[in-house]
Amino acid sequence: MKEKLINWLIKFLKVDTNKVSDGFHTFEQLYEHRIELWIALCKQVKKENYFPVWKTYTHSDGTTWPGWFLLGMYDVKGLQMTYHLPEKYWKRLKSIPTLRKAPEFDGHTSDNVIKRLQKL
Repeated sequence: MKEKLINWLIKFLKVDTNKVSDGFHTFEQLYEHRIELWIALCKQVKKENYFPVWKTYTHSDGTTWPGWFLLGMYDVKGLQMTYHLPEKYWKRLKSIPTLRKAPEFDGHTSDNVIKRLQKL
């Protein structure tokens, strides 16, 4: 109930959610941390040749999100883990192979990615 009220207030007051804080970090800082950790993990996985790692601007169905790209990898069972990243990070990933379009989406959710990461 409290969460719904907070979300309604954020929307009603047109609050910049990037500046919302838990008292320690803003959402913007937490997303930056997630992006940097994902990039570091993907680069290390690629360097060690553990699993396939890739990047692309185009989803498997041919759609794109202007200003964003996908950075993905597979786990040991061949299951996908992907995140959309802002385009400004593309040039930092020169060592990661570029695909014309993403592999067929396996339907993974955020919760699936968390579980797959935990099993690495």
